[in-house]
Amino acid sequence: MRELLQYDTSIQPPAPLATPEHDERAARRSLRAQIDRLEGELGEAFVTAYPMGGLDEESTRSPAAPRLLDLGELERVRDDLAARTRAARATIMERADRQAANRLALERMLLDPGRYRFLRIANRDIGEPGCGVWHVRPRLGLIGMLMGWWQVKLSSGCPLATGRSAVAAFLIQAVGS
Repeated sequence: MRELLQYDTSIQPPAPLATPEHDERAARRSLRAQIDRLEGELGEAFVTAYPMGGLDEESTRSPAAPRLLDLGELERVRDDLAARTRAARATIMERADRQAANRLALERMLLDPGRYRFLRIANRDIGEPGCGVWHVRPRLGLIGMLMGWWQVKLSSGCPLATGRSAVAAFLIQAVGS
């Protein structure tokens, strides 16, 4: 009896062990939160890469009917999204580096056109909208080329739209020859 009276009540009893279904719910919640975050990052990467030409995304196949994914499948979805997000970021970085190099080449081309004879850089190659192309050309044709008179010209923009009849006539000529 004395032992019971001297029992220290400040000591907390050990926490009950978590049940497996409680652990699985927590794991599912964590995996769904990670998948949600990765889908958001992949969406942001897509929006960022769209002006650069978009991402080369293969379409993801969904199962035939709605179903509840088990933990292994949720982990595979999360890992797949993480890999796609890494690939998208790498693509964006590669294109941004290429555009920066093209902008630098354009600046050098504008400063010294004679060193960059007949070089062409499109607006889309430097991350600008439109169909314009920067082109180093001789100032007065053959005379300018012989005299070393080079200039940088920006094309007027997108080519004029041609109707179906012009395309059909071209195809008929190509097949007929």
